Parts: sequence; C-alpha cells; structure tokens
Amino acid sequence: MNILLDQGWSEIDSKLIKNYVLTNFVEAINFINLIAEAAENMDHHPDLKLYKYKNVRITLTTHSSRRITNKDIILAKQVDEIYESMK
Repeated sequence: MNILLDQGWSEIDSKLIKNYVLTNFVEAINFINLIAEAAENMDHHPDLKLYKYKNVRITLTTHSSRRITNKDIILAKQVDEIYESMK
C-alpha cells in the first residue's frame, strides 16, 4: 500500500482517499463513469464526490470489513490508470 501513498493517496480512518482535478465538468463526469464501470466489474463500489465542477474525490474502503482490503488497493490502481489514460 505504500506505493499508493506515494502516488497521492491518503489513508484516513481506514479509508483510501484521493482527489483528482480534470480539465472540465464533462471530463470529470466521464472519469466518474469510467470509475463506475471498473467498480461494477469488481462488484466493489467506492464513494465518489464531484465538487467545484471538475474535481473528483474517491473514497475506498471495504464496508463489510470496515477496513482497507486488497479490493480497495486493486481498484485504486485501476482508478489511477484511468486518470492517466485521460491525460
């Protein structure tokens, strides 16, 4: 998990949290939709927040375990890959 912390993720209250800034509102919505698709494929659903029209905050935790699990780490890596592919 240390690699995630080096890539801008924070661990707060047994959750992985990261903020992303997109170029505009439409890109932010597209990013959220791509995250939703990846999450649905894993059957692992993060909390997503769109704010200030182009900022997205993702919060990952495994609710049933009340902690960060391997599913969170895998999805976090996928989210970073999605973000990088949009640049």
